[in-house]
Amino acid sequence: MLPTSVSKGRSSSSASRTNPMFPQYLRRIIKWQQMDIEYTFWQMLHLCTSPKVVYQHTKYHKQTKNQWARDDPAFVVICSLLLSVATIAYCAAYDHSATHAIFVVISVLLFHFLITGAMLATFCWFLTNSYLREDSPNSHVVEQRVEWLYAFDVHCNSFFPMFVMLYVIHYFLSPLLMVHGFIPVLLSNLLFMAAASYYHYLNFLGYDVLPFLERTTFFLYPIGVSIVLSPILILSGFNPSRYFMNMYFSRRL
Repeated sequence: MLPTSVSKGRSSSSASRTNPMFPQYLRRIIKWQQMDIEYTFWQMLHLCTSPKVVYQHTKYHKQTKNQWARDDPAFVVICSLLLSVATIAYCAAYDHSATHAIFVVISVLLFHFLITGAMLATFCWFLTNSYLREDSPNSHVVEQRVEWLYAFDVHCNSFFPMFVMLYVIHYFLSPLLMVHGFIPVLLSNLLFMAAASYYHYLNFLGYDVLPFLERTTFFLYPIGVSIVLSPILILSGFNPSRYFMNMYFSRRL
């Protein structure tokens, strides 16, 4: 469990020890031999099947490493590679030039995953630390804060099942989802709604596991928005599959 009381000196020294965490994390990206690939794939599997088990292991990580965030960049590296492979598969099926395909792969990797993830992580990091932390009645209790790198971990965890649904499953269903008609519109909207809802559910689990946060059900509210918007989009005939595919492959579609 988390420590309940330490001196201010120890608290400040603990904070100073966490400062070099991010540079060390970046240095390990190029060191494959230091990455736990097997454990990363175990996490990816259980994020799709039993996500609470993954966050139970996050508690163990806190107890042993004294930080909530991963110190291993393997998850980000492997997720980036899988995303690149999936995007290449889309380009092979729908693109019109090799140059444009390279642009699509880079833009999807940067904007769909890394940049958007950094922005969402920053928003959640600021929100949790500013508004969702419990007020401690004891001045001697260690001040607990959400690490930015942990907020990015939560995004990556939430992104992977969405990647499976919207990049892998969607790829095999795309010949059906891309045609005109009510059934493709219905299936496409349901797939996107399920992916968005599961993303926000995992986001909720990631912050709900932190014992110093309260009102974490806030992260479940976007699921209600998705459920409300989905029938409206279906009735309006909006097909998210056609919309997003046309953004990148409009000449072929």
